[in-house]
Amino acid sequence: MVRPNLEGHLRAWGHLHALLLLIVPSVALALEEELIIVSPHWEGIQREFERGFGEYALRNFGKKVKVEWLDVGGTSEVLRFVKSEFSKRPEGIGIDVIFGGGIDPYIELSRLGLLQPYRLPDSLLSRIAPEIGGIPIYDPKYRWYGATLAGFGIIYNRAVLKLLGLPEPKTWEDLGDPSLFSWVGSADPRSSGSVHMAYEIILQAYGWRKGWEVITRMGGNVRAFTRGANESVKDVAAGEVAYGLAIDFYAWAQVNRIGPDKIGYVMPEGLTVVNPDAVAILKGAPHPEAARRFLEFVMSEEGQRLWMCRKGVPGGPREYQLGRFSVLPDLYGKLRGLTAVSANPFSMGSSLEYDADKGSERWRVLNDMVGALIIDVHDDLVRAWRAVIGRGLREEEVELLCRPPVSEEEALRLADRWDDPEFRNERIAEWRTFARKKYEKLGGRPEPDRWGRIATVLALGMWVAFVLPYMQRSFKRRRLR
Repeated sequence: MVRPNLEGHLRAWGHLHALLLLIVPSVALALEEELIIVSPHWEGIQREFERGFGEYALRNFGKKVKVEWLDVGGTSEVLRFVKSEFSKRPEGIGIDVIFGGGIDPYIELSRLGLLQPYRLPDSLLSRIAPEIGGIPIYDPKYRWYGATLAGFGIIYNRAVLKLLGLPEPKTWEDLGDPSLFSWVGSADPRSSGSVHMAYEIILQAYGWRKGWEVITRMGGNVRAFTRGANESVKDVAAGEVAYGLAIDFYAWAQVNRIGPDKIGYVMPEGLTVVNPDAVAILKGAPHPEAARRFLEFVMSEEGQRLWMCRKGVPGGPREYQLGRFSVLPDLYGKLRGLTAVSANPFSMGSSLEYDADKGSERWRVLNDMVGALIIDVHDDLVRAWRAVIGRGLREEEVELLCRPPVSEEEALRLADRWDDPEFRNERIAEWRTFARKKYEKLGGRPEPDRWGRIATVLALGMWVAFVLPYMQRSFKRRRLR
């Protein structure tokens, strides 16, 4: 009988172990992928989807995925960034996925050929509703998919309304009522995609001329324009203002936090829409397989449960409650009693036919018009609006106050040249001048800062009374030395 050579076996196992130590890290590295996402979504959405996708990828594909989030600002800033980067690197910008921001930016990026089509497996695609209220939930060429749905409306503070004797709002037009002067809040649409959507919806709901009247009167009632949409919503919750433009999930978060007896939210009936909030793979994505898997996860029931379910519900979010709609109609019945949203958008009706192509085409033109006519000259507008109110809202004065510098057709034509920075800046400057002239005609020039002059005189007096004598004494002491 041959005795085993124990020493030889141990030596062989030692070599094998050393070899495995060299191989295993390589395998582990090969099984780890990277995914780069640019998104205007807030931290809660990013963290929940990063965790959920990480677990999904490891369980289904045996791969760890490291997600890198790029934060360049709100939707308008993300769109501007992506287009700018592609102008420098047409084949790809080193980013895999764009996630969030409505659908208007995605329609524009599709038109420019900057999105990579990907058709989801039939098992996923068959469960997604093709449209809602006439608005497509996914692109027929599979360049983008609505990852969730968003509604747009008005948040209001019931306690402040009761204290001031102000009415609960029902329509966008209500925000232009003179009794609301200085009690309305709004973000700047140039940095907030959700607030941009509210302005676009107003224009499509009322028509161009009437829409600008609603926007201008409302702008005259705004106390101050914030940078982010959530800031103005928090101002309403804190009672700093009484009303604010709000995307549904920001409003519901405050309703849930403070209570429906104190905070209300209304989506103007027949004057608003529920809109998809999209996700897409960018052209030249450096990690295409991970990008495709991410889209599959987001559009699957596993991903959709993160939007809808209450925090702590099995399969729902663990740290942040997102409180958003799903694009899978069957989930509303399946998850009844487990969700953070009480409504079913697929059962809501709206007579408004929203034109997503038009909204996408004039996205930047509208932002710059609101900026030049309302926000950049806000003090002048407020002064003019106060004067018009004081004179009894004469029809001809209201018409002049709210008159836009271009027609709807002209605005759409301008959009074709909006990539020319010189042309764009000239138009913006023209609009600011146009606005200032009409506001000065109605409200006069700004009064000199009387309190500022008084403060200057007092400061000069203090300097003469105290600082100058001290300097003189110091100078004399130095001379005596």
